[in-house]
Amino acid sequence: MNVYCTIIEHMKIDNDHFEVLRKIQKDKQTSQRKLAEELGFSLGKLNYCLKALQKKGLVKLQNFSKQSNKINYLRYVITPKGISERTKLTINFMKRKMKEYDELKRELKRIK
Repeated sequence: MNVYCTIIEHMKIDNDHFEVLRKIQKDKQTSQRKLAEELGFSLGKLNYCLKALQKKGLVKLQNFSKQSNKINYLRYVITPKGISERTKLTINFMKRKMKEYDELKRELKRIK
C-alpha cells in the first residue's frame, strides 16, 4: 500500500470517528442499532469504531437504568478528551472542505 492510500484510509477513519462522536453527542440515548443505521454503518463497523474510540479514551460505556421499569441499558458518553478530539476533527474537516472549495473555484476560473 502506498503512502497516498494510507493517508486516504486515515482520513476515512478520522471521518468515521468524527461522525460517531457527533451522533453520540447529539443523541445520548440512542441504541447501537439505531446509531449504525443513521450512520450507514454495519453493526460490526460501528462496534469496531466504538472500541477504537474507547481504547483512545474518547468515549466510555456507562450502565444506566430507567427509573420507570428498572430496565438496564448501556450508553456511550463522550469524555472530555473525546470532546477535545471531536473539536480537532471538526477543524480538520473544515480545513479540508475549504481547500476543496478553493480548488473547485480555481478549476471553474480555469475552465471559463
